[in-house]
Amino acid sequence: MLNPVQKQTGAAGFGKPLTIMIVLGLAIMFAAVIAKKGFVTAILLSALPFLLFVINRIFETPKLSVFITIFMSFIAIGISRYIKGPPYGLSIDALLVLGYMAMFFKNFYLKIDWSMAAKGVTYAALIWYGYAVFQLVNPEVISREAWFYSMRGVSLYMLLIAPLVLILMRDYKDLNTFLYIWCIMSLLATFKGLIQANIGVDPFEQAWLDGGGDVTHILFGKLRVFSFYSDAGQFGAAQAHLGVTATIIFLTATKKKDKIFFGIVGLASFYGMLISGTRGAMAVPFAGFFLLLILIRNVKLVTLGLIMGIAVFVFFKYTVILNNVEQIRRMRTAFDPNDKSLQVRLDNQKRLKVYLATRPFGGGMGHAGDKAQRFTPNGYLAHIATDSWYVMIWAEQGIVGLYLHLFVLFFIIGKGSYIAMFRVRDPALQGKFFGLAGGIFGIMAAAYGNGVLGQLPTSIVLYTSMAFLFVGEEISESYDKYLRDNNIEFEENKAINETI
Repeated sequence: MLNPVQKQTGAAGFGKPLTIMIVLGLAIMFAAVIAKKGFVTAILLSALPFLLFVINRIFETPKLSVFITIFMSFIAIGISRYIKGPPYGLSIDALLVLGYMAMFFKNFYLKIDWSMAAKGVTYAALIWYGYAVFQLVNPEVISREAWFYSMRGVSLYMLLIAPLVLILMRDYKDLNTFLYIWCIMSLLATFKGLIQANIGVDPFEQAWLDGGGDVTHILFGKLRVFSFYSDAGQFGAAQAHLGVTATIIFLTATKKKDKIFFGIVGLASFYGMLISGTRGAMAVPFAGFFLLLILIRNVKLVTLGLIMGIAVFVFFKYTVILNNVEQIRRMRTAFDPNDKSLQVRLDNQKRLKVYLATRPFGGGMGHAGDKAQRFTPNGYLAHIATDSWYVMIWAEQGIVGLYLHLFVLFFIIGKGSYIAMFRVRDPALQGKFFGLAGGIFGIMAAAYGNGVLGQLPTSIVLYTSMAFLFVGEEISESYDKYLRDNNIEFEENKAINETI
């Protein structure tokens, strides 16, 4: 027997003949596959060891599946402009399913406490997904494949994310990790947007514009910045979403480092919204900050906020100040009732109203708007632009689906806000939950004008935020324990409006 000191480990093991033969065999096999399949295959094979490492880490720490899903939701669309072929969007599904598998095997000899997921957001998601499954028997459905691709962002992701967060993420550190991943990825998106706005797009992005993207992204010779998102509309709404959340956290933070970090993130995000040229994104701060005023329950601040909101409205609708700035000028058209794009949308809605009068369950999920061109190019709804998220829900799932969807969203924001108001004690922690609630409500408002609610990365961030609201009481308890364990005095009598 060899002395342990004399054992060959690590790289020394590669000197053995059998190991050398295995490595050479794998190298020849990979070379043959790459030569036959091309450059994309080479990249995917190169990423295989890293992928196996990630899977190993997820099985060790299942909550990583949610964090990695959030990361992937930001880059999945952007990657497809550079490396075409793989269905990157399906990586979201794979990661979430992997999270459940990891949770199961991690607790293989223990019973998973599913009661922790028995909260309103899970039941709401289950009801909404159940209606999506019911859509399979909708007599108007032409393509089941269209249903599959549509229902994922509309309802499946909400159902998969909610239990994972409720079961695995009950510590305040998990909430902070989620916020920091969201902030860092959005800062990178802003930086990419700055490059596009001031230096220009790269060859791959130019190819995307030349392939049809320029129709909506080059207006009067000016680029609507889209960063590494699917389009400028999604970029603008997502930036406004974080802008609201980060600004609310900045206003309510008690730690200097939090004020600095979230203050910078808030400013950068609103700048990203501005350069996107997305008019509908303006609804996000209006609605988000309005909800904050309700949550803090301070008459003076509510009055001040309303005055500021009216001032912004007057600035855009009744003045021409800064009209020489392209972004401001485009934002101003959102307040023009005679805007041509608005008239087109209203005309489309009139057509849909006639079509849906005898179809209470809609025309089928995935069957409306531009995306339907892939699966049902000859369908009636495929030739009517939906634009609005709610119009899309109405067109595809009918008036029944629209009312159910609105009920689910308002139930979640209502119950989640209640938890943040009355179940979270620490003012700074409460501010983070207020920020999540304000961001959710802002996207709900923006979805009236754009189909942003179910697109990446907004849908993943939104559904995760919803789940965190419903675990607010447990996170508050973990934060209180953290304060006690570290002998930090808790200022329970400090009202959040005093912080603001």
